Amino acid sequence: MKQPGPFEDPGNVVVITIDRIMKRESPTLYVTHDEDDGTWQFLDGGEVKEEEARLLSLKEMVNIDPSLTQLSDLPLGWIAWRDNQYSEWIRAQR
Repeated sequence: MKQPGPFEDPGNVVVITIDRIMKRESPTLYVTHDEDDGTWQFLDGGEVKEEEARLLSLKEMVNIDPSLTQLSDLPLGWIAWRDNQYSEWIRAQR
């Protein structure tokens, strides 16, 4: 499958998000790129209950929020966050 923009991962790679983001009720404000398995998590910075977790493809996630392509080079083991959907992303090693 074609890669979504500048991401090295294929567009069909599974990512974790939450129902609120998937339904476009909340913006993505917190992103992790897990070091142990390379999983991407796209969250809204709020408390997350396990039953709210959803699996999407990376391509679907980028379609929901195209600004995520700015994080395509986020290294394994790093996180990124922003105050609101219009803020710049801040990055840090976890």
